[in-house]
Amino acid sequence: MCGITGLFAFNEIGRMQAIHMHRANDQLAHRGPDAADVFNSHFVHLGHRRLSIIDLTEGGNQPMSDPSGRYTIVFNGEIYNYKTIKSSLEQRGVVFKTTSDTEVLLHAYIHFGTKVFEQLHGFFAFAIYDNDNDSLIIARDRLGIKPLLYSYDEDKIVFGSEMNALLQFGLDKEVDFTSVFQLLQLTYISSPNSIFKSVKKLPQGCYMIIKDKKFSIQRYYDLAHQTEKNLALNYEEAKAELLKIFDHSVQERMVSDVPLGSFLSGGIDSSAVVAMASKYTDQLQTFSIGYKDEPLFDETRYAELVAKKYNTQHTAFKLTQDDFYNHLFGMLDHYGEPFADASAIAVNILSKETRKHVTVALSGDGADEIFAGYNKHYGEWRTRKGGTTANVIKNLLPLLNKLPQSRNSAFGNKVRQAVKFGEGMKLSPKERYWFQCCWRDTQTALDMLHPSFKEELNMVDFNERKNEITQFITGDGFSDVLYSDINGLLVNDMLHKVDSMSMYNSLEVRVPFLDHKVVEFGMSLPSEYKIDGNMKKKILQDAFRPLLPEELYKRPKHGFEVPLMKGYKTALRTWVNEMLDRDFVEHQKIFDPNYTERLKKTIFETENYDQNQVWSILVLQHWWKKYKVE
Repeated sequence: MCGITGLFAFNEIGRMQAIHMHRANDQLAHRGPDAADVFNSHFVHLGHRRLSIIDLTEGGNQPMSDPSGRYTIVFNGEIYNYKTIKSSLEQRGVVFKTTSDTEVLLHAYIHFGTKVFEQLHGFFAFAIYDNDNDSLIIARDRLGIKPLLYSYDEDKIVFGSEMNALLQFGLDKEVDFTSVFQLLQLTYISSPNSIFKSVKKLPQGCYMIIKDKKFSIQRYYDLAHQTEKNLALNYEEAKAELLKIFDHSVQERMVSDVPLGSFLSGGIDSSAVVAMASKYTDQLQTFSIGYKDEPLFDETRYAELVAKKYNTQHTAFKLTQDDFYNHLFGMLDHYGEPFADASAIAVNILSKETRKHVTVALSGDGADEIFAGYNKHYGEWRTRKGGTTANVIKNLLPLLNKLPQSRNSAFGNKVRQAVKFGEGMKLSPKERYWFQCCWRDTQTALDMLHPSFKEELNMVDFNERKNEITQFITGDGFSDVLYSDINGLLVNDMLHKVDSMSMYNSLEVRVPFLDHKVVEFGMSLPSEYKIDGNMKKKILQDAFRPLLPEELYKRPKHGFEVPLMKGYKTALRTWVNEMLDRDFVEHQKIFDPNYTERLKKTIFETENYDQNQVWSILVLQHWWKKYKVE
């Protein structure tokens, strides 16, 4: 796991930007603290920061060139089946100098070109320069586990693992107002867009070829085209096949020359990972996070049950409110673009503490999107099926809207979920999917905005992006919802959160559920294997039931949320006031100052608000001040 950056200049003006390469590379030091170097050609420059995982010798350092000097690679990620590919290449006469997967990837590309993507098991973002052909390929893994951003103009293309690396090249920092508006609804900015008009994200499953002062983006992987309905397997056979495929995925991800452990929340997903991983090591190290001051959010006892069953070396980090606040600002300052999923705070702390023990950690991310594990999935299933429950909630909606709605209490959260379900029933499938994705609806977001911002906001552009996100929703079956989540929520929120927070702490996180074979198998199954009136993530839960403590099946699902509401009133009060200062808001001209004044009153005097909606505003304001956007 590493960080990469690069420059492909089209002329001498663009080449002058090479003076910033080392500074750009240094911005990625947290992603690769073990080694750093820059490759310099006339018009092409490639930077690399290394976190040593496989082949810890200097031979594994990058940038790495082949013996002829024609090809040079910088690579972020892991190729789990590199030994198999290496054996195939050795039969073709390739002689390897190292035991690294980087060298295998380089030679595989030399031999197979873009067909190499069909062979790769793993996650990656890489760039390979062909000196003879004066061309560069940059690529991102099938599901977007690893990030890759780029920016282009008439003089150059620059790219990198993080925004802060790209900004060292003096890019235009004009803010994309549509992205801001999207952030306020989704808490993230969806690919291929970013907070700046000048920066884009290379979509997952795509590669870019740069040659002759031009570039083109090609898609090499599309989950929809890889998935065939698997109607031949009955339910019991499908459970057995899922265990087999997942076991292989976990086994592949145990390859490491450094200490390896696993996150363990006590939910089904991370517990399934631990159950399989424990087969391949004498004593797996596991890590969980809990809340001393907030029992509603603390679920460490479930993790401890799994740890005891599999005799793992378990560490539970019990956090106080102060622990959150002490880590908060460093995390926010790390963001190159605003990202408002508040659970990143917990992932940051978990990654920081885990890194003290291991360099690699397994995670259960991805299972909810593949196997229908979210409450919104159950709500959508209920809406499509109809029935008594749906009609009752619909009829009670006027009453429910008058009750307190809050994520900070069990009752308030149930009311919130019921209201969202009832409101969604009024909408078409596409509009309902968008509504379920959003933390606040479009009209509510518009009502927050400064008049001048609304004048500048391009609603045509916004609706085009919205249509991109909802394009696969048909209202039939249920795979349309899951496919949309994998292509949207998963890559833009969940994977971005885990990558940014783990790499901020120099920790590699591997995600067995996102092996493409697991994803393809899961998506091939009939919807009724995954969700019904009694259970979300049905086949996953049933397949692992014999392997996990029964108590896990009786716990409520809270998600990886963090308690913020008390902090807004106490330890974070000064910060909240600064972010919502009327003079700042009036000068900034994003929010209506009257709205932010009312919001402060609500925050400080009540508890009848959504802490995460407030968080999205504060994160944007903090980022704006840091980058001094005008």
